[in-house]
Amino acid sequence: MQLTLWTYEGPPHVGAMRIAAAMKGVHYVLHAPQGDTYADLLFTMIERDARRPPVTYTTFQARDLGGDTAQLFKDAAREAFERFHPQAMIVGSSCTAELIQDDPGGLCKALDLPVPVVALELPSYQRKENWGAAETFYQMVRQLADPDVKRAPRDPGQRARCNILGPASLGFRHRDDLREISHLLGDMGIDINVTAPLGASPADLARLGDADFNVVLYPEIASVAAGWLTRTFGQPATRTVPIGSGATRDFIMEVAALAGVDPTSVLANADARAPWYAKSVDSTYLTSKRVFVFGDATHVVAAARIAATEMGFTVVGLGTYSREFAREVREAAKRYGVEALISDDYLDVEARIAELQPELVLGSQMERHIAKRLGIPCAVISAPVHVQDFPARYSPQMGFEGANVLFDTWVHPLMMGLEEHLIGMFRGDAEFHEDAAPSHLGGGHTPAPAVPQPAMPTTSPAVLTTWGVEAEKELRKIPFFVRGKARRNTELYARDKGLPVITLETLYDAKAHFSR
Repeated sequence: MQLTLWTYEGPPHVGAMRIAAAMKGVHYVLHAPQGDTYADLLFTMIERDARRPPVTYTTFQARDLGGDTAQLFKDAAREAFERFHPQAMIVGSSCTAELIQDDPGGLCKALDLPVPVVALELPSYQRKENWGAAETFYQMVRQLADPDVKRAPRDPGQRARCNILGPASLGFRHRDDLREISHLLGDMGIDINVTAPLGASPADLARLGDADFNVVLYPEIASVAAGWLTRTFGQPATRTVPIGSGATRDFIMEVAALAGVDPTSVLANADARAPWYAKSVDSTYLTSKRVFVFGDATHVVAAARIAATEMGFTVVGLGTYSREFAREVREAAKRYGVEALISDDYLDVEARIAELQPELVLGSQMERHIAKRLGIPCAVISAPVHVQDFPARYSPQMGFEGANVLFDTWVHPLMMGLEEHLIGMFRGDAEFHEDAAPSHLGGGHTPAPAVPQPAMPTTSPAVLTTWGVEAEKELRKIPFFVRGKARRNTELYARDKGLPVITLETLYDAKAHFSR
């Protein structure tokens, strides 16, 4: 276990909460101290869910540790059942409560509640949030799926039927992805039996066997449960995640083979504007932009493929914090000739980004903070995310519309960099000079006079480096999206040469040095 300021994933009981909060008719009794109720904020404030998670905390305090904390749990479980009347209950401990070893599962068995009770054992000090979500979903499916409910052989002409597995609460664009893929499957003439865990009840899980195959949208959450369904009911599962135009077409072909349908009309009518936009004259200047990708494994592998094959970018680095899927990410890295970064330490990620100096970062909200400090454009493609990444508008990542959204999201920060560069080029123009009012405000607006900013020194154990006025002016002429790299390289060059002041000559010498 490592103490850190930021973390990519919460403890596994937060993953269990994501499953409980996604489902209907399920209640989670969590043996936890008073402070662990912070997890509610993830759903009500970050995801902006209209209801709080269906979780009852025992909220024991320090003074309770000398008494019977097991009785506290039994009382909380009984009261939760009497108050909420769930169809099924989940019981478990938070990372802190795990240390007192009260065995919530055994305690609930003693209560003899008249509903299924799924007891979770989540090793909080070895595993994290996504694993906790996957384990919880697997245990729910394993205990609630009715083994006697099986799909009968289809009659000729009968529509195929599938389950959609993986969408959960607090997932990055899961609700919009589900809507997009559901429409796509409907267009292919395929019925949806159950979607789980999002929106599913325990009764829905009982009839998971009544499907021909499973669509796995998020392997981090659903792959273990899908594997059990394959072994138990003989249901095959999809392997292609439909993120990007190419992957969506591959997904359609894979699903069509499983369902025994003709995909021709769906492929022909695809509303995919992103591929054409990526080839248009407005985007050709983006070709070969150097991109670094980091996040959960599913989105990283998909984003790298899109960047390289659909956008014409050059993938200079990729990685994941999802250690359970390190093999898949390493295999993807080999395709682009780079070394995968497998780490859940954001400082490792920051060091790699600073080393590679990409022109665009595709990552989580952590990489957004890192890129901002380094002066590099960034687009968010993966959890963990902040409230702004749960938009009110329809904004999927999957399917053809998701490919359109991705194009807009990734290209926008690069376009803004170009706009900044153009304004810099024409700064001496009557409209664009530094003291000019914004053109959309008209001629009557007089801006406040600019306050001169002192040159920013960069400290080093060997030398204090300061930018000269002329050198600083020349630096501003460099395009916005590479200016940060130019500044860092010049400062490094000056420190190596022992130069206390960066002059115009130093700037040009540094440029020549790093251009070799």
